[in-house]
Amino acid sequence: MSRKYNISDMTIVVTGATSGIGFAAARQLALKGAFVIGVGRNEEKCSEAIQKISEESPGARIRYIMADLSSLRQVRDLSARIRSVAAETGNDRIDVLVNNAGAFSNWYISTEEGFELQFTVNHLAPFLLTHELLPLLKNSEAGKVITVSSGSHYRTRIRWNDILMRKRYNCLLAYKQTKLANVLFTTELNRRLGPSSNIRAFAFDPGLVNTDIGLKGTAGIAKWIWQLRKNKGRSPDIPASEIVWLIENVDTPQSNEVYWKGCEPKAPSRYSRREDAAVRLWEISEKMCGVKWFSG
Repeated sequence: MSRKYNISDMTIVVTGATSGIGFAAARQLALKGAFVIGVGRNEEKCSEAIQKISEESPGARIRYIMADLSSLRQVRDLSARIRSVAAETGNDRIDVLVNNAGAFSNWYISTEEGFELQFTVNHLAPFLLTHELLPLLKNSEAGKVITVSSGSHYRTRIRWNDILMRKRYNCLLAYKQTKLANVLFTTELNRRLGPSSNIRAFAFDPGLVNTDIGLKGTAGIAKWIWQLRKNKGRSPDIPASEIVWLIENVDTPQSNEVYWKGCEPKAPSRYSRREDAAVRLWEISEKMCGVKWFSG
């Protein structure tokens, strides 16, 4: 971790960038001079985010693109628009992709492709978006893929016989499984890229944060639990600053640490380090997304 990276030279994509950790990270990165491409699903909130950042820093280089990440079709369209916007910098590259967007639902909701909502937004969308943007990340001297996971990935497993939980849906278990999937994806991506790659992937644990993710589309005891967690959480500005620190300070491709909390590496769960589980999830995800990574 000896090298310091200059954020003002970077093009950085942040999903879920209209509120919570995503907005705080987009704001901090823009204030440091990065060219930030934020992603949000609401046009009004995207406009408000640009206005807030621009008022604080009139010279901020910030663009927002609207997309619903529960639709893999829209994720593909988003990647094409990101490539177009990134080309405006004249270097046709992305230095950092922050897969921050997340969803939580009290009920089983099927997406337009027929997959469960949380699994799609929290895992399949970052899996597919990273795949689509990989050529631009390869153009960076030292690309980073940072996927926001959670301590919820501990003490859980992938339910291979019903990975979308269609038979017996439990919203909290579904959420925990997606956060585990984030770590498995990160580990397997690094393995497939290999030690000589200029790209490194990191799973980031923001800790307990005061955001509204668990209050949207919830009711009853699940909403009550999320409200209690929210009230005890820290400001989104804190984990956002830790993401900025990770971008600035963790050497790529020298770092072998996958899971980060605060500004320190942390051992992820034992299950998340199982290569057989990572490979199996990867292959399932490829089929669901209709892609084949590293096919030549």
